[in-house]
Amino acid sequence: MTGIERLAKALVWIVAAATVVFLMTPLAVAVAVSFGSSAVFTLPAPGWSLRWYEALGRSRDLWAAVATSAEIAALSTVIALVLGTLAAIGLVRGSFRGREAIVTFLVSPLMLPGLVVGIAMLEAFRGMGLRHVWASLMVAHVVITLPYVVRTVYAALALFDFTLIDAARTLGLSYPRAVLAVLVPALAPAFITSGMFAFLASMDNYPISIFFTDAWTKTLPIQMLQYVEESPDPTIAAISTLLILLAGAVLVVGDRLVGLRRMADL
Repeated sequence: MTGIERLAKALVWIVAAATVVFLMTPLAVAVAVSFGSSAVFTLPAPGWSLRWYEALGRSRDLWAAVATSAEIAALSTVIALVLGTLAAIGLVRGSFRGREAIVTFLVSPLMLPGLVVGIAMLEAFRGMGLRHVWASLMVAHVVITLPYVVRTVYAALALFDFTLIDAARTLGLSYPRAVLAVLVPALAPAFITSGMFAFLASMDNYPISIFFTDAWTKTLPIQMLQYVEESPDPTIAAISTLLILLAGAVLVVGDRLVGLRRMADL
């Protein structure tokens, strides 16, 4: 390895390390503040305490928002998995014009600003007469989670050999049983990966959810914003820490079930 190559490698590592520090520092600050005893955001903390986690346990509004977000995230993820898988199979197996355009359209919510998508869906729902808050939130979250499923399952199906299903049928299995025995296990990593990212995207969504909540039905990000505006104290840092732990737990589960390298490849 020449001197220039060693210098280039060292610069790459320095830039990578600086990027990691830049991205992780706000998370570390939030975690540290959540364990402080001060009633304001102060670092270094004058002392260490669990008072903000205890306050979090007593907040009914926050836990109601957590329950709402969890319900919507779970249901929208399941619906997106079903619709996204059916759409991906049709796009991979079908031979018709405009297939690539449809794929781009289905993943377009990832490419557009969330506020733009939220305003567009708000106007569309009003035009259709859909004014129920919970139903509007559910449909909106299906729209924002569907791209994760379509993109991941479509990539996995593109690598799948569909002649394996025909081989299973020649061995005596019916078509539905052949699909369950051959296709579903092959797509399991894609299901797990897309489901985890879809669930986290729904739990963490703010720019679209803000258009469909009211005083009685709020998702966690909306409730957190209101909490910051009305009573900003380190309780919000405790919530953020729990969300960081949730994301970390999802990555650990994904690593155990699928593997981080395989998740990245999908």
